[in-house]
Amino acid sequence: MQTSSQPIERMIVRRPRIRWGHLATIVGFLLPGALIYIGLVLLPVAQAVYYSFFRWNGLGPLTNFTGLANYTRALSDRVFLLSLGHNLQLIVLSLAIQIPLALGLALLIRGLTRGRAIFRTIFFMPFVLSEIVTGVIWSFIYRPDGGLVETLFSSIAPGFAKTALLADPKTVLYALFVVITWKFFGYHMILYIAGLQNIPTEVEEAAQIDGCSRLQALRYITIPLLSSTIRLTIYLSVLGSLQFFDLIWIMTTGGPVNASDTMATYLYKFGFQRFQLGYGSAIAVIMFLICFGFSIAYQTFAMRRDFE
Repeated sequence: MQTSSQPIERMIVRRPRIRWGHLATIVGFLLPGALIYIGLVLLPVAQAVYYSFFRWNGLGPLTNFTGLANYTRALSDRVFLLSLGHNLQLIVLSLAIQIPLALGLALLIRGLTRGRAIFRTIFFMPFVLSEIVTGVIWSFIYRPDGGLVETLFSSIAPGFAKTALLADPKTVLYALFVVITWKFFGYHMILYIAGLQNIPTEVEEAAQIDGCSRLQALRYITIPLLSSTIRLTIYLSVLGSLQFFDLIWIMTTGGPVNASDTMATYLYKFGFQRFQLGYGSAIAVIMFLICFGFSIAYQTFAMRRDFE
């Protein structure tokens, strides 16, 4: 027989017991990483934002508050806008040339029956080199007097006029892009090879049995199944192009006549060489906002399906 107290007991919702030991374990693992992240990422960003509101040379107290003057100066400065344009050019060139080249080579290597490891190693090797070593090597290759490029063109065309590719404002950015592609396409290629290994070959073989050509199987089967890797490489390529510094600084220091300046080299010149740390902090904040805004927008609209 059902008593009157049973409905009341069913309405009582028992709170789950807090497992303090489990909670302490989670906090113990998260706390060191959180402290490092706060100390090395969040605090420097907050510090740069604070400095950007001052006219400060890095010495003495912060007394000359200028508000948004540093940001106004940067956004109206022709050289900074030119540097931003160079970053955007590198993004377009990377997406139009570097990414398709890496994908094409990954597909070619995947189709090889022998020598895959050798080609993977050869193409990936430039990525292992540091930016400084790469810059020094290619500075010798581009030398107008006795460099590899000049020697090669002179042997093909005896009347070839010597051209200093890194000293000409019209060619310097493209010459740097060749070096950037040489160094980083192997990294994207390895990502594509890893993505291709996750695609079952039976799916492509079934499509070809059903009458698809190899090109159609690539267009309608392989590329769609590789789309998450393609989105990831685009994301990494754009962020990398927005932050280029080492290689460009080693080879041209942003010259000639600011023709290869990027936002990072512009920041270094004003922030550390001219001791305008307040203005340099404003440039750093602008760079951070551009990268952060792109990252949030891209992950929200393009990569959201990869996280579901």
